[in-house]
Amino acid sequence: MRETEDNLVRDMMAATAAMINCLGGTNGDNPTNISTSDVSFVVQALLGNDAKTLADNIEGTDKFGTGPIRSAYMALAHTSITADLNAVNDFLHASKYSSQASLLPSEWGSIQNLRFFVSSDGSITPNASANGADVLNIFCVATEGVMMVEQDRYRSQFIYRPPIYSDPLAQNASIAWKMAFASRIVNDAWVINMRATRNI
Repeated sequence: MRETEDNLVRDMMAATAAMINCLGGTNGDNPTNISTSDVSFVVQALLGNDAKTLADNIEGTDKFGTGPIRSAYMALAHTSITADLNAVNDFLHASKYSSQASLLPSEWGSIQNLRFFVSSDGSITPNASANGADVLNIFCVATEGVMMVEQDRYRSQFIYRPPIYSDPLAQNASIAWKMAFASRIVNDAWVINMRATRNI
């Protein structure tokens, strides 16, 4: 049920979010692979639109090999971007954050003011680059950039009917779910689809 909700929101953002192509990469495609300059451009666009960050900064500590994290926007991407993220100069893997307290399992790391969350359900547009490569849609989202509108007074409902062991005709359990919601971008200036191709 939750995965279906996520996929519906993903498809909505892929269809409606403002797009910025990565241009600072080295693979010679359009869009290129992700680079520090591309992240800087997207962050500057969000800051210029008065978009508020979703995650607070993480202060640095004296732990070896770790670093501080800036207040950040959320970047939602497909898992296939991970190798290219690892190759970006300013990338800091989530395992090197000075504090692990606020990490989600899907967080891969950060570049400047973007914290990257990856999923195998991330958005890919097949064969959409100038060279015919798959384009990865990286949704960079600020606070209150996206919302879900509940319909019929509920967004989702899990339905379980237990078996009735005393009744030979009702010994089978059933599980189902239903939902009624719509997702939308609240402010077009607070959600940017940073499009990239793979280099690795």
